[in-house]
Amino acid sequence: MKLGYLIGVGVIIALAVVAFLMLHNAHEAPAQLGSPNGYEAFVPQNTINYNGNTDPTGDLILSNGTTIHNTVWDGQYAGTIIQNHDQIVQLNNQFVGQTDPVNNQPYVNLQDFYVIKGQVPVQQVTINGQPYYVIEANNINPTNIAGLYTYYKWVPNFEVAMNTPGTYAAVLPGNSPVYDWTNTTGTIAYQTKVYGQYGSFPGGYILVLPNKAVIPYGVNGNVVGTALSNFYVPNQIYNPSS
Repeated sequence: MKLGYLIGVGVIIALAVVAFLMLHNAHEAPAQLGSPNGYEAFVPQNTINYNGNTDPTGDLILSNGTTIHNTVWDGQYAGTIIQNHDQIVQLNNQFVGQTDPVNNQPYVNLQDFYVIKGQVPVQQVTINGQPYYVIEANNINPTNIAGLYTYYKWVPNFEVAMNTPGTYAAVLPGNSPVYDWTNTTGTIAYQTKVYGQYGSFPGGYILVLPNKAVIPYGVNGNVVGTALSNFYVPNQIYNPSS
């Protein structure tokens, strides 16, 4: 299948989502985006004043890979997300530029994101003359929300992996050879363990795809919905030889 065709399909899907949202305004029921059985992800970047509140704003990545920019998270966990994101940024400022003492590779920027199991209620609004898409977080069951973090460039890959049948989460043992890998995977695996020493960011977890590719990550101990416990309490230990 040609790359141009895939890009065209992606653009059509994104435009369809935007058109769908434009049919809903602040006086109507929110649009329900995503898959009822899938995972969506909110990726915070900045903050914005909305309805008298300071809310996180960023991207919403849907289970089909569509990314919706200028998204606001309003409601439960808004303050927690801002605080957690600020802490991750501070840790990046502290460690990026230093060297991983295990694999001798430079640390990289990590990014927090918030996984929603099922559909996401979203309203289109205008803030300071610009269109935004507001996630009405109070309408999401808190058991369906969990905070994670990984290499910032791999968040979209993580979202795809979560929605790929056969993907599973596992724990890296303390003596795992993954920490010794002299690539970004090995660096992230160890870096999440380092960040876990600061605040509620335990690391040493890994997402394993059916093709045996792996994505290391950490979890946010302040946002741990029980419906997503398989991500922060995996029942498997990862063995790279298996």
